[in-house]
Amino acid sequence: MTTFKLDKQGLIPAIIKNINDDKVIMLGYMNAESINKTIETKQVWFYSRSRSSIWHKGATSGNYFNLKSMSIDCDNDTIHIEAEPTGPGCHTGQDTCFFKKVVNPLSFETPKINSMILDKLFGIIKERKISDSDESYTVNLFNSGLKRISQKVVEEAGETAIAAVSKDKKEFINESADLLYHLLVLSAALDIEPHKIWDELEKRSQ
Repeated sequence: MTTFKLDKQGLIPAIIKNINDDKVIMLGYMNAESINKTIETKQVWFYSRSRSSIWHKGATSGNYFNLKSMSIDCDNDTIHIEAEPTGPGCHTGQDTCFFKKVVNPLSFETPKINSMILDKLFGIIKERKISDSDESYTVNLFNSGLKRISQKVVEEAGETAIAAVSKDKKEFINESADLLYHLLVLSAALDIEPHKIWDELEKRSQ
Protein backbone atom coordinates (compact mmCIF):
# COMPACT_ATOMS: atom_id res chain seq x y z
CA MET A 1 0.00 0.00 0.00
CA THR A 2 1.22 3.49 -0.87
CA THR A 3 0.40 6.40 1.44
CA PHE A 4 0.28 9.91 0.01
CA LYS A 5 0.86 12.67 2.57
CA LEU A 6 -1.45 15.48 1.49
CA ASP A 7 -1.10 19.04 2.80
CA LYS A 8 -3.80 20.90 4.74
CA GLN A 9 -5.58 21.68 1.47
CA GLY A 10 -5.62 18.00 0.53
CA LEU A 11 -2.96 18.51 -2.16
CA ILE A 12 0.44 17.12 -3.06
CA PRO A 13 2.98 18.55 -5.54
CA ALA A 14 3.74 16.47 -8.62
CA ILE A 15 6.89 16.81 -10.74
CA ILE A 16 6.31 15.78 -14.36
CA LYS A 17 9.31 14.54 -16.40
CA ASN A 18 9.42 13.81 -20.12
CA ILE A 19 10.38 10.14 -20.42
CA ASN A 20 11.87 10.76 -23.89
CA ASP A 21 14.55 13.30 -22.91
CA ASP A 22 14.48 13.31 -19.06
CA LYS A 23 13.57 17.03 -18.98
CA VAL A 24 11.29 18.28 -16.21
CA ILE A 25 8.17 19.56 -17.96
CA MET A 26 6.31 21.16 -15.07
CA LEU A 27 5.27 21.06 -11.45
CA GLY A 28 1.57 20.74 -10.68
CA TYR A 29 -0.67 19.82 -7.79
CA MET A 30 -2.81 16.74 -7.37
CA ASN A 31 -5.43 15.57 -4.90
CA ALA A 32 -6.75 12.09 -4.16
CA GLU A 33 -9.27 12.23 -7.00
CA SER A 34 -6.78 13.38 -9.64
CA ILE A 35 -4.25 10.76 -8.51
CA ASN A 36 -6.85 8.01 -8.88
CA LYS A 37 -7.93 9.40 -12.26
CA THR A 38 -4.32 9.42 -13.42
CA ILE A 39 -3.84 5.78 -12.46
CA GLU A 40 -7.19 4.69 -13.91
CA THR A 41 -6.93 6.51 -17.26
CA LYS A 42 -3.13 6.28 -17.72
CA GLN A 43 -3.12 10.02 -18.45
CA VAL A 44 -2.15 12.78 -16.02
CA TRP A 45 -4.81 14.76 -14.17
CA PHE A 46 -4.16 17.73 -11.89
CA TYR A 47 -6.02 19.79 -9.31
CA SER A 48 -6.52 23.46 -10.21
CA ARG A 49 -6.20 25.64 -7.12
CA SER A 50 -7.72 28.63 -8.90
CA ARG A 51 -10.76 26.75 -10.19
CA SER A 52 -11.08 24.40 -7.20
CA SER A 53 -11.53 21.36 -9.43
CA ILE A 54 -9.55 18.61 -11.09
CA TRP A 55 -8.52 18.97 -14.73
CA HIS A 56 -7.37 16.58 -17.40
CA LYS A 57 -4.09 17.74 -18.91
CA GLY A 58 -4.65 18.05 -22.67
CA ALA A 59 -8.45 18.07 -22.57
CA THR A 60 -8.44 21.56 -24.11
CA SER A 61 -5.14 21.70 -25.99
CA GLY A 62 -4.92 18.07 -27.07
CA ASN A 63 -1.43 17.88 -25.53
CA TYR A 64 -1.90 14.96 -23.15
CA PHE A 65 0.59 13.46 -20.72
CA ASN A 66 0.50 9.69 -21.13
CA LEU A 67 1.49 8.09 -17.84
CA LYS A 68 4.54 5.83 -17.92
CA SER A 69 5.43 5.60 -14.24
CA MET A 70 4.58 7.19 -10.90
CA SER A 71 6.75 7.20 -7.80
CA ILE A 72 6.78 9.04 -4.49
CA ASP A 73 9.67 10.52 -2.53
CA CYS A 74 11.07 9.26 0.78
CA ASP A 75 8.75 11.52 2.81
CA ASN A 76 5.65 10.50 0.84
CA ASP A 77 4.81 14.16 0.18
CA THR A 78 5.98 14.70 -3.43
CA ILE A 79 5.03 12.72 -6.55
CA HIS A 80 7.38 12.09 -9.47
CA ILE A 81 5.71 11.20 -12.77
CA GLU A 82 7.36 10.06 -15.96
CA ALA A 83 5.10 10.84 -18.88
CA GLU A 84 5.13 10.83 -22.66
CA PRO A 85 3.64 14.12 -23.86
CA THR A 86 1.63 14.13 -27.10
CA GLY A 87 2.55 17.78 -27.71
CA PRO A 88 4.15 20.82 -26.04
CA GLY A 89 3.98 20.47 -22.28
CA CYS A 90 3.62 24.21 -21.53
CA HIS A 91 0.62 26.35 -22.46
CA THR A 92 3.07 28.79 -24.10
CA GLY A 93 3.95 26.18 -26.71
CA GLN A 94 7.31 25.32 -25.14
CA ASP A 95 8.23 21.72 -24.39
CA THR A 96 8.82 22.61 -20.73
CA CYS A 97 7.51 25.29 -18.38
CA PHE A 98 11.09 25.89 -17.18
CA PHE A 99 12.47 27.88 -20.11
CA LYS A 100 13.11 31.24 -18.42
CA LYS A 101 16.66 31.81 -17.18
CA VAL A 102 17.07 33.60 -13.84
CA VAL A 103 18.90 36.90 -14.38
CA ASN A 104 19.59 40.00 -12.28
CA PRO A 105 18.01 42.24 -11.18
CA LEU A 106 15.52 40.11 -9.29
CA SER A 107 11.97 40.99 -8.31
CA PHE A 108 9.53 39.12 -6.10
CA GLU A 109 5.75 38.93 -6.14
CA THR A 110 3.69 37.77 -3.20
CA PRO A 111 0.00 36.85 -3.41
CA LYS A 112 -2.22 39.81 -2.66
CA ILE A 113 -4.92 37.45 -1.45
CA ASN A 114 -4.31 34.05 0.09
CA SER A 115 -7.41 32.43 -1.33
CA MET A 116 -6.32 28.81 -0.94
CA ILE A 117 -8.49 28.09 2.11
CA LEU A 118 -11.44 29.79 0.42
CA ASP A 119 -10.88 27.75 -2.72
CA LYS A 120 -10.81 24.56 -0.65
CA LEU A 121 -14.01 25.56 1.15
CA PHE A 122 -15.68 26.40 -2.16
CA GLY A 123 -14.81 22.94 -3.46
CA ILE A 124 -16.57 21.39 -0.45
CA ILE A 125 -19.56 23.70 -0.93
CA LYS A 126 -19.87 22.63 -4.59
CA GLU A 127 -19.92 18.99 -3.48
CA ARG A 128 -22.73 19.79 -1.03
CA LYS A 129 -24.67 21.50 -3.82
CA ILE A 130 -25.17 18.20 -5.62
CA SER A 131 -25.50 16.09 -2.47
CA ASP A 132 -28.83 14.61 -1.39
CA SER A 133 -27.89 14.47 2.29
CA ASP A 134 -30.52 15.92 4.63
CA GLU A 135 -28.07 16.26 7.54
CA SER A 136 -25.89 19.00 6.02
CA TYR A 137 -26.55 22.65 6.81
CA THR A 138 -25.09 23.60 3.43
CA VAL A 139 -27.37 21.17 1.56
CA ASN A 140 -30.39 22.52 3.41
CA LEU A 141 -29.28 26.04 2.59
CA PHE A 142 -29.15 25.23 -1.14
CA ASN A 143 -32.55 23.56 -0.88
CA SER A 144 -34.01 26.69 0.72
CA GLY A 145 -33.33 28.65 -2.46
CA LEU A 146 -31.47 31.71 -3.67
CA LYS A 147 -33.63 34.18 -1.74
CA ARG A 148 -32.91 32.54 1.61
CA ILE A 149 -29.18 32.29 0.89
CA SER A 150 -29.14 35.99 0.00
CA GLN A 151 -30.96 36.79 3.25
CA LYS A 152 -28.30 34.90 5.20
CA VAL A 153 -25.57 36.98 3.57
CA VAL A 154 -27.39 40.15 4.66
CA GLU A 155 -27.83 38.79 8.19
CA GLU A 156 -24.16 37.81 8.52
CA ALA A 157 -23.01 41.17 7.13
CA GLY A 158 -25.10 42.92 9.76
CA GLU A 159 -23.73 40.77 12.57
CA THR A 160 -20.18 41.40 11.35
CA ALA A 161 -20.79 45.15 11.39
CA ILE A 162 -22.28 44.99 14.89
CA ALA A 163 -19.23 43.09 16.15
CA ALA A 164 -16.99 45.78 14.63
CA VAL A 165 -18.91 48.62 16.25
CA SER A 166 -18.73 46.76 19.56
CA LYS A 167 -14.96 46.37 19.08
CA ASP A 168 -15.36 42.67 19.83
CA LYS A 169 -12.43 41.32 17.82
CA LYS A 170 -13.09 37.65 18.52
CA GLU A 171 -16.73 37.97 17.50
CA PHE A 172 -15.73 40.02 14.45
CA ILE A 173 -13.46 37.17 13.30
CA ASN A 174 -16.23 34.60 13.83
CA GLU A 175 -18.86 36.67 12.06
CA SER A 176 -16.49 37.48 9.20
CA ALA A 177 -15.90 33.75 8.69
CA ASP A 178 -19.68 33.18 8.64
CA LEU A 179 -20.09 35.99 6.13
CA LEU A 180 -17.39 34.63 3.82
CA TYR A 181 -18.89 31.15 4.03
CA HIS A 182 -22.36 32.34 3.07
CA LEU A 183 -20.93 34.48 0.26
CA LEU A 184 -19.29 31.35 -1.14
CA VAL A 185 -22.57 29.46 -0.90
CA LEU A 186 -24.27 32.31 -2.76
CA SER A 187 -21.52 32.25 -5.40
CA ALA A 188 -21.98 28.50 -5.85
CA ALA A 189 -25.74 28.97 -6.15
CA LEU A 190 -25.08 31.43 -8.96
CA ASP A 191 -22.40 29.18 -10.54
CA ILE A 192 -19.74 31.86 -10.08
CA GLU A 193 -16.22 30.56 -9.40
CA PRO A 194 -14.25 32.48 -6.70
CA HIS A 195 -11.33 33.10 -9.05
CA LYS A 196 -13.53 35.51 -10.98
CA ILE A 197 -13.85 37.59 -7.82
CA TRP A 198 -10.10 37.38 -7.22
CA ASP A 199 -9.55 38.55 -10.80
CA GLU A 200 -11.79 41.56 -10.22
CA LEU A 201 -9.94 42.43 -6.99
CA GLU A 202 -6.67 42.12 -8.86
CA LYS A 203 -7.90 44.66 -11.44
CA ARG A 204 -8.85 47.07 -8.68
CA SER A 205 -5.42 46.82 -7.07
CA GLN A 206 -3.63 48.04 -10.17
